[in-house]
Amino acid sequence: MINKHEQLWTKCLSIIKDNINEASYNTWFAPIVPVKFENKVFVLQVPSQFFMDYIEEKYIDLLRMSLTRVAGNGTKLEYHVLIDQNSGAGPQMPSPSTTGQMTHQFGSNHSKGTTIVSPYQQNQLPEIDPQLNLSYNFNNLIEGKSNKLARTAGISIANDPGKTIFNPLFVYGKSGVGKTHLANAIGVMTKQLYPEKRVLYVSANTFQIQYTDAVRNNTQNDFLNFYQTIDVLLIDDIQEISGKTGTQNTFFHIFNHLHQTGKQLVMTSDRSPLEMVGMEKRLLTRFKWGLSAEIEKPDFKLRKAILENKIYQDGLDIPENVVDYIAKNVVDNVRDLEGVLISLLAHSTLTNMPIDINLAEKVISRIVNIAPKVMTVEHIRDTVCDYYNLTVEDISTRSRKLEVVQARQIAMYFSKMLTKNSLSSIGMHIGKRNHATVLHACRKVEDLIETDKYFRKDVEEIEERLRK
Repeated sequence: MINKHEQLWTKCLSIIKDNINEASYNTWFAPIVPVKFENKVFVLQVPSQFFMDYIEEKYIDLLRMSLTRVAGNGTKLEYHVLIDQNSGAGPQMPSPSTTGQMTHQFGSNHSKGTTIVSPYQQNQLPEIDPQLNLSYNFNNLIEGKSNKLARTAGISIANDPGKTIFNPLFVYGKSGVGKTHLANAIGVMTKQLYPEKRVLYVSANTFQIQYTDAVRNNTQNDFLNFYQTIDVLLIDDIQEISGKTGTQNTFFHIFNHLHQTGKQLVMTSDRSPLEMVGMEKRLLTRFKWGLSAEIEKPDFKLRKAILENKIYQDGLDIPENVVDYIAKNVVDNVRDLEGVLISLLAHSTLTNMPIDINLAEKVISRIVNIAPKVMTVEHIRDTVCDYYNLTVEDISTRSRKLEVVQARQIAMYFSKMLTKNSLSSIGMHIGKRNHATVLHACRKVEDLIETDKYFRKDVEEIEERLRK
């Protein structure tokens, strides 16, 4: 027999499922277990504190709406957080599982309950803040040819940290291509699957500062011992410790200890190990023990997919031709793509202008350098032929079919308007006609634009294709 709290939670899940993608649902809601519903208090069991924090940060509004709709106004939400007893160092004494508890009444502040810790647990290592950016996860790290290898390896690592052949994982590529996103995504997924793991994301610059402070305070051993307790160490921009001999020596010992004890290392860099200068050879050798994976600049298909995902996640309404324009012109990195979207939205809101091609051109020109597009007679000719489903040979013949004649004339018209070629040159490229034929074609097209709305529509659509 299904209990009332299970029935209510099933109804909540059906609402939630309609509002998020399947991957997010399976990751963050499928593992939740309804415990009870009494006196307007709904108790849910979640796998870990990290799991609960993520839901509170990303999905609390959706959860509020779903529970209110199903259970009514005034519903209080209480979490039971499972605490895994197997994390930590030193001998473990058997003890019953305990739970942490948090009560949340929608519309008010929440407070954490008291966690009862067994006295047998005193030798456990304290929990650490993994320093992860929860918004950088695999759900929004869109896969493409440029990042497929690194992304696939990252997912394998998160599923079985320290046990794959990808240890260490060394990810390199230019700024803004998604290296930091990937490192965080590995950490986020690892904590979700293995909440007991000690995961730490740190930039190489922060690592360097910590080491310098340890030397100044004569606490190098504490620094070393702390890092040797990490299960999954994610170091961003490792090239920053180039030339830092003391830091490299310490990191060498940390690396060796973690690797030998089956812990996972992930490093990112703006260059491959082969291109690193000022890094000790013994470290470079170790960087190449596992997998070195390059993340390249995203291609058009991936750039468009990233934009569409971001637009969907943010609930924006941007025309497809604007999305295509951004994807074609913002080519260097993902960071610029996101920056353009933010700027577009800001300009549109502040100036009360619609988000269209004109606004996109204005915004993008301030963020990236767009090389002026060089229009050629050949490109115009091929575009017109493609529009009418004709071949270049078709419009080069002496055919007097109306469709062929008009296609030839439109190609000549746009060639005169959009290129600096002479009439004779245009004629030679389009059917080997003379300059008088080209001049006649241009006048004919201008007349038809004024008098024939169907012809005018064709010309407008061809011009739009040419200006993309």
